[in-house]
Amino acid sequence: QVQLMESGGGLVQAGGSLRLSCAASGSIFNIGVMGWYHQAPGKQRELVALLASGGSTNYADSVKGRFTISRDTAKNTLYLQMNSLKPEDTGVYYCKAVSGAFGSWGQGTQVTVSS
Repeated sequence: QVQLMESGGGLVQAGGSLRLSCAASGSIFNIGVMGWYHQAPGKQRELVALLASGGSTNYADSVKGRFTISRDTAKNTLYLQMNSLKPEDTGVYYCKAVSGAFGSWGQGTQVTVSS
């Protein structure tokens, strides 16, 4: 079983930057992929960045060139570097890990971008 804990959210002006962190613990050795999801107020949760175990990445079109997903294996931590933030980036960001047949979610961290 994997436990995930997000941190790093906050209030920032448009054009600013934040770095989100997702610390993983528990049975972490069989994790295949990890990702960051965004849920804007009143909208469905959607994938914004994906990191495979081999290191390949994928991004939603809306964040390409602005967001970077990465990991620190020694710290068992996933990161999302968010630059050039826009008001539409506002919402709750969730970390997800897939291990075998099971998916685990963090509790989410709030990001608010003001104009």
